[in-house]
Amino acid sequence: MNTWQHTQIKGLFKTPIELPSLMDEIPLGIAVLDTQRRIVLINRAFEALSGFSLGDARGIPCFHIMRSRLCIQKCPIKKMDSNSESISVESDMINKERELIPVLINLSPIKDTHGHLIGFLETVEDLRPLKEVDAKIQQAYGFRHIIGKSREMTKLFQTIPLVAQNDSAVLITGETGTGKDMLAEAIHQASNRAKGPFVKINCGALPETLLESELFGHQKGAFTGAVENKPGRFRLAHNGTLYLTEVGDLPLALQVKLLTFLDDKVVYPLGSTKGFQANVRVITATHRNLDMMVKERMFRKDLMFRLNVVRLHLPPLRKRGDDVRLILDHFLNIFASRFRKDVKNISKKALQILLDYSFPGNVRELRNVVEYAVNICPKGQIQPMHLPAYLMDAKSQSALSPFGEAEPSEWSAPPITSNIEKSDHWTWASRERDIIMEALVKAGGRRNKAAAILGWGRSTLWRKMKQYKINEQ
Repeated sequence: MNTWQHTQIKGLFKTPIELPSLMDEIPLGIAVLDTQRRIVLINRAFEALSGFSLGDARGIPCFHIMRSRLCIQKCPIKKMDSNSESISVESDMINKERELIPVLINLSPIKDTHGHLIGFLETVEDLRPLKEVDAKIQQAYGFRHIIGKSREMTKLFQTIPLVAQNDSAVLITGETGTGKDMLAEAIHQASNRAKGPFVKINCGALPETLLESELFGHQKGAFTGAVENKPGRFRLAHNGTLYLTEVGDLPLALQVKLLTFLDDKVVYPLGSTKGFQANVRVITATHRNLDMMVKERMFRKDLMFRLNVVRLHLPPLRKRGDDVRLILDHFLNIFASRFRKDVKNISKKALQILLDYSFPGNVRELRNVVEYAVNICPKGQIQPMHLPAYLMDAKSQSALSPFGEAEPSEWSAPPITSNIEKSDHWTWASRERDIIMEALVKAGGRRNKAAAILGWGRSTLWRKMKQYKINEQ
């Protein structure tokens, strides 16, 4: 029996109150540790910040959950005793999604009624809303962590503050790698929900059964393996923002449940008849053509209407003009500083190679290219020899897709590939099946490689293969 769920505080009021419920209402990450620095209890804000549930973290040493630079250098708790004062230090942590988050950590000893040390109290404050990275660049050419000065991006930067001030649903569209995740977080940070949690989940990364539990939570005993209550992402995002990325991969059954939540704002965990009123703003994103998916009955029309109250589109990098050079210099400064290398700039020849390339992987690909070049370049100026080899291939300059054709717009009907028989009556479903078959052929039947070619998670590819009855051959 999990007695911690019913831990009570007595003496404050006429009747006892439950400690976990009280802690969950505090919008600051809180962890209670024992004298061995193992986690005893964490609140909902800590779960949202770290990505770990109490079930994952309970009994685990704190440094395995926090994964902070402070833990590696010298944990202050090691020197704490019953006479120690509270310590506040600015550091960082790595959450379950492997994101590095700047945080303010406060550590205090917990003493019993006799003054003996029995544990520690750790509070963690997310400093991302207070951090302004590359302030000068962002003031002139961007909004928070998003950089650009093209006409499309300038218009977007003017729109974000207006959209952020209300709770309307936002649908972010754009090709893979254009920065949809950053835009969603920028909207959250610019809103009056900035002090609340920003919770992200990839709808294409989990199979349907696990995804439903992750989103809506479950009660103990709801299914085999449900050994304790799980709050779900909607509950973790209470008073904040829930960001559903790759919403186009959301199974139809869960589309109905999401639509129900958007209508009444009540979450019903699996195995429970009691609902929870969640104060959550929903932001969604996809690289798919949802309009076409609606026509092909792969996405609910009524859900599309609810999600598409405000649509923001991120243009591909190849259509952003001088933004390429601006972003290139930005990443060059970041990685040179991070790797402590004396790499000052890029040569004219190397720059021309980059400017001529179409970057089908968009900003994410440009970031990876610059990171590689800074790693390879010993010092001074980046030369063509320091760039990835594939950039030297003349064919790569023609913006080829993984299937050997010009990269299509994500929001236009996809073309028929050259080695697939053309038809005047193709459907989105048949086209997607052909694309999967092409990727499997290119990958030699290896699903991991095929998923990487498509830019999908392995579970998404597996589900699509099952949907289209693509057998292993």
